[in-house]
Amino acid sequence: MPVRWIPGGGFLGNAYLFGDVLVDAGILPTAVEQYGDHINEIVLTHCHYDHIAHVHEIASMCDAPVSIHRLDAPGLSSDAVSLSMHFGAHAPQHLPDRLLEDGDRVGDLTVIHTPGHTPGSICLHSPDEKVLLSGDTVFCDGGFGRFDFPGGSRSDLMNSLERLSGIEIEGLYPGHGSPVQKGGTRHILAAKELLRITYA
Repeated sequence: MPVRWIPGGGFLGNAYLFGDVLVDAGILPTAVEQYGDHINEIVLTHCHYDHIAHVHEIASMCDAPVSIHRLDAPGLSSDAVSLSMHFGAHAPQHLPDRLLEDGDRVGDLTVIHTPGHTPGSICLHSPDEKVLLSGDTVFCDGGFGRFDFPGGSRSDLMNSLERLSGIEIEGLYPGHGSPVQKGGTRHILAAKELLRITYA
């Protein structure tokens, strides 16, 4: 199943469409309007404002439920937790319809809890497609999410990257920057090594 990349503009995070699941909702509603009839669920990789900014409008437009890991659910209503004040905005005040845990399924994707950037950060994995939608846990070319925000943890992030590095990944679809369709595991291994040697 192909992953449709909907690039984030400016500071906004990327969104992706995998089957009938929209991953992240920081993008403008007009960017997903053409897919609205096909979106049956919205899943948020974490609660930072650049990934949730327009979740209320998009959920209303698509008439779709919103899912997020239970540890990051408070960020949907809290300016402090969502970091929305850094963007000159307020949290969307949208209550989640479903609280996720590690191993849950969202459409054809499996939730992998990957704390470190936030306590409730998740990645979404398709074993059949060898695809990982990684939010801000890990980026392409060896990057990884900041862990110096409230709730972040270097040790948790290292453990998350260690876990991800044991999964065979081809397509890596991060929350910022361009995705890659081949060799995703290599990028995860590079991120793990960079975190190990740079921030020890």
